[in-house]
Order: sequence, then structure tokens, then C-alpha cells
Amino acid sequence: MESGLKALESVLAIARRGSFRAAAIDLGISTTALSHTVRRLETALGVRLFNRTTRSVSLTDAGREFVERIGPAVTEIRGAMDGARSQRRTPSGLLRINASVQAGREIAPLVLAFLRRFPQMQVDLVTEGRLVDIVAEGFDLGIRPADLVPRDMIALSVGRPQRYAVVASPEWIAAHDAPQTPADLPLQECIRVRLPNGALFRWPFERDGETVQIDAKGRLTLDEAAIARAAVLDGAGIGFFIEQDVIDDIASGRLIRLLEDWTPSRPGFSLYYPGRRNPSAGFAAFLAMARDVAARRSGQG
Repeated sequence: MESGLKALESVLAIARRGSFRAAAIDLGISTTALSHTVRRLETALGVRLFNRTTRSVSLTDAGREFVERIGPAVTEIRGAMDGARSQRRTPSGLLRINASVQAGREIAPLVLAFLRRFPQMQVDLVTEGRLVDIVAEGFDLGIRPADLVPRDMIALSVGRPQRYAVVASPEWIAAHDAPQTPADLPLQECIRVRLPNGALFRWPFERDGETVQIDAKGRLTLDEAAIARAAVLDGAGIGFFIEQDVIDDIASGRLIRLLEDWTPSRPGFSLYYPGRRNPSAGFAAFLAMARDVAARRSGQG
């Protein structure tokens, strides 16, 4: 039963990701093992499910119909199996979590504490910039800034309030006038940020109820905070970050903070998930630990 279900889930993963390699990573197996699984299923069915070339993978007509029909069935079977497992008292199995890079750092201590407490559990924590459909992509939980959580999900605040930080290197400050308001920003010196959806990020500022958004016009456009940090440290211009990405640099003096009074606190991270009738023991245990963390932080606040 389980091996047959894994074969079906393999097909769904490849169809979802459009790549054997990406699907194999999601499933935690080798690309070779995944290819063998699909080939055996195709042989048993007597039909080819995928068109394969060296550069792309696509569903055949038969494969497309097959995926459309098995998708709901596999979801139901997995739900039934999770329901049965929920009767176990000892949490075991795999928990898949999708998070942004910053959210992954925030939740990592909880994940490690969870694994120490429940040695039969495994956690697959995937960090990526794009906001994914956690149900469609096979994740149990997602972690994102509170304002990005889909409305149809159950959300639990687990992170401390976040802030943005506008920074430049001491060398850059020595050669330029430090801006006192967002309007003073030299736009050509502001590093541009590309969001996961391809759009350019507009720098948001707020003070005393006044809100401003700035379009950076710098010559350098980046989509990775670590590279942007390195560029700003090198004197490439002004950068706009989540505070925790540069807080150590600010404390050490490697970077100088600008416009701090224009970057108030914003909502922290939320753990979110779809409603479940029969959550597994592992899922329920993780949520219980997350609620404990949230309650402690609330008490401290």
C-alpha cells in the first residue's frame, strides 16, 4: 500500500515541479530512484505518463488525465492515514515546513527543541523567497510575515515584531550627506530589491502616521539579502533590509543605520496551516510547542 502510494505521490510531485530533480529533492530521494519508481509505474500501467527530454519534462495526455484523477484520491488517502496515525501517543513521522529565509531562522530554535523532545520525528524545513501554496505543494505548515498569510489559513503568531533597517557603510557616509528624511535619499545610490514574483520592491517608510514609498534607482539590482549586505559593506550604496539580517553589522559599526525613526515595528512571523480534522500526533505536538513559545513571548511583552 505504502509503496504504491509513494509511486503516485512521485508522479504528482514531478507534475507539480516540472522537474525530476526538484521533485526528488522534495521527496527526499535520489533522482535515479525517482526515475525507477516512475518507470515501474508506467510499465505496470502500460502507458507513458511523461515526455522527457534533456531539458524539460511534461505530462503526456494520458499523464495529465491520470494526475487529475489521482490527486484528490491521494489527498484523501493521506488524510485517512494521518487520521489513523493521530491515534498514536508517540509523535513520529515527517513534518514538512515552508518558510522564508528570515522566518526559517526565527523558527529554527523551535524545530531543534522539537526534534530533541521527539526523537522519532523528522522535520524538512524548506526556505525560499516565493510564497507557495503549502497544501498544493505538500507542506504541513508555512511561516511568513503575518500580513502575507493566506486568509483561508489558521495562523499563530510565533515571531517577535520585525523592523526594517536602512543602512550604509561608514565609507559611504563619509563621502555623502546622510539623509534625514526619505525625500533626502539619493535614489541613484539605493540598491534595488527584486521580489520573488519579479516585481521591484518599493521601500516603505512611516512616521507619525505619514507613509512614504520610495522607488530605488540604483545601478545594482539584487534578490538575495546576503549579497545585498555584502554590497553595502563594500560601499556600493544604501541598502534596505529586514533588521535581523544586519543587526550585528549595525552593533559592530560595520554599517550605519539611517532613517531609524522612519522604520517602525511591523508584524512578526506567523505559523499557518489549513484546518485538519485528524492532525497527526507529530503535527499536534509541534503546534503545542509553538503555542507555548507564543504564550511566553506574549507574557514577556
